[in-house]
Amino acid sequence: MIRLLFLAAGYAFGCIQTSFILGKKQGVDIREHGSGNAGTTNALRVMGKKFAALVFIGDMGKLFVAVLLMLLLFKGRGEELRLMIKLYTGMGVVLGHIFPFYMNFKGGKGVASTGALILILDWRMALLGVVLFFGIALTTKLVSLASCVTGVCSWILFTILILGGHIAAGALFPWEAILLFGLMVLLVIVRHSENIKRLIEGRENKLKF
Repeated sequence: MIRLLFLAAGYAFGCIQTSFILGKKQGVDIREHGSGNAGTTNALRVMGKKFAALVFIGDMGKLFVAVLLMLLLFKGRGEELRLMIKLYTGMGVVLGHIFPFYMNFKGGKGVASTGALILILDWRMALLGVVLFFGIALTTKLVSLASCVTGVCSWILFTILILGGHIAAGALFPWEAILLFGLMVLLVIVRHSENIKRLIEGRENKLKF
């Protein structure tokens, strides 16, 4: 039941669609322009750098706030629930971002929110994630490639750290933590299925930063 609580709390925060809400204030439905995706990359293409920066901060920030709130509410349980809160609340945020109920369950791709989770799981994962994502994105200008590669490599490192005892599983089973984070990464990759197809065919759009 406590897992469902964290999932539900995360989903509620995840449903705060930054690009959709900010776009509506300016009379623009982000879903009707560009790729139609309610995320940072499409916001950059359609609305420009300042708007995209706000979307990026909002989509990452909602995960930070959701996890911090749950950690504060359950601080009496200490380290026992720390990883459970991060993963299950994080999963809820990603699900809410991708499948917001008030947008007919058609939201973004969950990259920024998943990235925020990577940042707070472990400093080694944060370092790897930043280097990989921005390194690939800036050199190839393919954000979809950077997102998928960073997600998979982060999951591999997370698995190594969990099995090696470098990240305390607490109340979670190690395999549960590995599977849950793996599902999040898989969900993001599935949302990039069309991008992956275009990457293979050499037709993927490059982003001008």
